[in-house]
Amino acid sequence: MTLASKSGGRLIAVVGPSGVGKDSVMAGLHDAIPDLHMVRRVITRAPDLGGENYDAVSVAQFEAMVEDGAFAVHWRAHGLYYGIPINVKYQLGKGTDCLVNFSRKALAQAAEIFPRFIVLNITAKPETLAHRLAARARETEEEISKRLAQADKPLPVGLKVINLANDGPLYQTIARGAALLQPVSL
Repeated sequence: MTLASKSGGRLIAVVGPSGVGKDSVMAGLHDAIPDLHMVRRVITRAPDLGGENYDAVSVAQFEAMVEDGAFAVHWRAHGLYYGIPINVKYQLGKGTDCLVNFSRKALAQAAEIFPRFIVLNITAKPETLAHRLAARARETEEEISKRLAQADKPLPVGLKVINLANDGPLYQTIARGAALLQPVSL
């Protein structure tokens, strides 16, 4: 089954609290549904920190890219700048569904820009999040506490949201996610 559509592809914004496993779920969904286009974000983060594949730039480079219209959507979170490259519109125009790691604070803006916008909200229990954040060893205890405090932050109203729990084995989460994104039609 192909994900291509004559009315354009869907932008599937993957959100969830830090430590929920967004990158792992996204990689698994891409493996399960190879037609999905994985959008590579631009981030003002040092290169090679693990997790997602991204293009690392300085703040000055990011600001120049904003001025040049290089992003379809951009935002600031956790002291960093994030951008979704404008070429995502080309992929969507071809009818390709695009999967992208997103921020809750940029969802309303994206919903206005992209006609076929869906939010894949990945969740996990607080104890699961705390364990995963500590295991990845990227943040201090104080930063982990701040991230856990933001975990239950609500999504903007009026969006098409698919909720996906990621507390159990990853393969089960991916199978449920693939079924939710690509339901069998009769």
